[in-house]
Amino acid sequence: MSKIQHTEVRWGILGVGNVCEVKSAPAMNLITNSKIVAVMRRSEEKVKDYAKRHGVPKWYTSATDLINDPEVNAIYIATPPNAHLELASLAAAEGKPVYVEKPMARTHQECLDMIAVCEKANVPLFVAYYRRELPHFRKIKELITDGTLGEIRTVHINLKQKLDASLITKVETNWRVDPDLAGGGYFFDLASHQLDLMDFFFGKITHASGFCSNQAGTYDAEDIVVGSFVFESGVLGTGNWCFTTSENAEIDQTIIYGSKGKVSFETFGKGEFILETDEKGVEKFSFELPKHIQQPLIKTIVGDLLGTNTCQSTGISGARANWVMGQLVKVKV
Repeated sequence: MSKIQHTEVRWGILGVGNVCEVKSAPAMNLITNSKIVAVMRRSEEKVKDYAKRHGVPKWYTSATDLINDPEVNAIYIATPPNAHLELASLAAAEGKPVYVEKPMARTHQECLDMIAVCEKANVPLFVAYYRRELPHFRKIKELITDGTLGEIRTVHINLKQKLDASLITKVETNWRVDPDLAGGGYFFDLASHQLDLMDFFFGKITHASGFCSNQAGTYDAEDIVVGSFVFESGVLGTGNWCFTTSENAEIDQTIIYGSKGKVSFETFGKGEFILETDEKGVEKFSFELPKHIQQPLIKTIVGDLLGTNTCQSTGISGARANWVMGQLVKVKV
């Protein structure tokens, strides 16, 4: 059943910053029955430039004006998280479906408020956790589901990044490390993807606890987080995130252990993973990733709105990642 009263999705985008250059927005014009009709940014110079370069017919410097445009029937919110709740509420009030960038909001409560306003207005709410639709992660999901790994025992996330020296002089302009804008630091920006992916693989996390700290003191947000979590399915997990390591200590590795084998992969790397089983030994899988990385997910959103399929990344699932992050940073040391 179609969720909009039209035969195509006509997108209005709020906040055409860097993520809209390649990762997301261009895909909206490549998907059947989908197109961008308007964009918005507070800077007139920047929004006019974006519209001209990407061939978008209309531009605005006011979010309200774009949302009220009668030609726009779906809203993509690509701003920092502090504006997500307000903008989603405005879009829902006009009866327009919402696609929001991740993390879904600054806090779990803001996520719940977004869900509530969209449910009250009877409009769909989707979140940009696009890894759920990437081919290598869907293959890993298949290996988990079909029993190739046996019974899943535990999963371990290990993400370490060096401190970007240029960040020290750009903290005031980097919203990703401003808790008032982002909810936290790089942990909220990056771990949200990883925790949502775990939700996709194993289902809901029911218990989580951890510790966080600001060791380097470069910015106000946490720069190290450690924690553990339990899935409703019985799988146990741990995570270790640090954004102030040395360059030679950098790592992006998640390992899933089962009774018959294990899978290891990078969350933010190529479309590859290593499968090791008792039966077949070591196997490497490699998949080509799309140029516009959000295109597979956006395609499912368009289909969901037009009644041809169901999108797997919703406000309900997106809020769960925020809940887990909130639990993991609850204790500051």
